[in-house]
Amino acid sequence: MPRPTPEIPNASMADIAFLLLVFFLVTTTVANIKGLSVGLPPPPEAQQMEDIKIPERNLFKIQVNSFDNLLVEGEPWTGTNDQLTEEIKKFILNNGADPTSSDSPQDAIVSYKTDRGTSHRKFIEILDAIQKAYYDIYAERVGVTNEKWREIASDPEKYKDLYDRGRGKLPDGKLEIPMNLSIAEPTQVGQ
Repeated sequence: MPRPTPEIPNASMADIAFLLLVFFLVTTTVANIKGLSVGLPPPPEAQQMEDIKIPERNLFKIQVNSFDNLLVEGEPWTGTNDQLTEEIKKFILNNGADPTSSDSPQDAIVSYKTDRGTSHRKFIEILDAIQKAYYDIYAERVGVTNEKWREIASDPEKYKDLYDRGRGKLPDGKLEIPMNLSIAEPTQVGQ
């Protein structure tokens, strides 16, 4: 009589595999990607829709098309991002001196519009140039570098006095130089 072949009991193999899967799902942590820190507007149903007339001279318009070409104030832009930052700073700090520029830093608005075909890289480059203009202004007011200002802005409670002085917090709680940035809804490619 032939000898029976010994079998390995595998009925509990599925249970063990399931338990291992659950163990790794529960114990694994996923890196948290922060992304861009941009304040989103409230949902449309929560907004009070009203037409606000903004004088044209208080808008600094930047547009990027689907080929990543820039229009700044309606003119093709061939300068560098640092030159764009300087132009934005001049616009913000105009204080009504130049009739083609903003009335005051409180009224100055940087309007940024892209095309759906604009690359993410270009979008972020220009957004960085805009924010750098504001951070340069705040840093100069406090007497620190842009990098130090970013450290101050990352922990405003720790550096409350410097943070308030840089942004020009007025007694009524308003800001002397608010970061007025309008990011418009992208247009369809080619429109």
